[in-house]
Amino acid sequence: MNVLQKTKAAFLAVTLAGALLSLPQVSLAAAGHSGASLAQDDSGVAGQVQSRLSKSQFKNVKVSVEGGIATLTGSVDLYEYKADAGKRVQKVKGVSGVRNEIQVAGPSVPDQELQSRLAEKLSYDRVGYGNLFNAVTVSVQNGAVTLGGHARTDVDKDSAVALVSTYPGVKEVIDDIEVDPVSIMDDQTRMAVARAVYGYPTLNKYAINPARPIRISVQNGNVELYGVVDTQTDKDTASIRANGVPGVFSVKNYLYVANQPAEQQKQ
Repeated sequence: MNVLQKTKAAFLAVTLAGALLSLPQVSLAAAGHSGASLAQDDSGVAGQVQSRLSKSQFKNVKVSVEGGIATLTGSVDLYEYKADAGKRVQKVKGVSGVRNEIQVAGPSVPDQELQSRLAEKLSYDRVGYGNLFNAVTVSVQNGAVTLGGHARTDVDKDSAVALVSTYPGVKEVIDDIEVDPVSIMDDQTRMAVARAVYGYPTLNKYAINPARPIRISVQNGNVELYGVVDTQTDKDTASIRANGVPGVFSVKNYLYVANQPAEQQKQ
């Protein structure tokens, strides 16, 4: 190798070494700039989130945002406010997820007492809107309310959830309500079963109190009966009447007989 070639090789080696040494510095600078931008973005999103929670019911709610995930802490007086806070924050641009860790303060009500009160409230919910076709169940554990059973429409389901969410003492709401399928045939079956059941002389008394009807749920021609009746005879008669309706594929009778021990209850 002559002197000129050696000089070129040395020059290339120095140039390459310089380039390699500069790479980490460029990467670190870029990473630092990116991290600063993310922090700035999170700070801006946090400000927008806080502005969405400017109402008095959220005065004790705190917000932090990291990587687009908003975490809500603090306390509110009703579960309704906790749920509303989560919905408001989810709509903020730049929020990709919400951790709702807000605690519900307010009064503490014994589970059995709370369950009884909510069951009574739900029994009158949607009266005048075909509430006999809703069969929503309620259970409470440590202030957490689980709603189950069936609702005829999404509106009926939302109404039940809203009613429970606004009740003092409710710490959490778990929505397991099933909405019956939308079907013209099922709607016709509901009305036909209602006429067959309530049109029978010994059963029409259950139409008097809107809070204690024989409730009728229909899913694709399959009928389920819920509620409380006075006697085993009334329960059996309701099954017979529902089974006699044309187009009914099956009848499941979940009616309870008042003052009858649980072990004697039968479908």
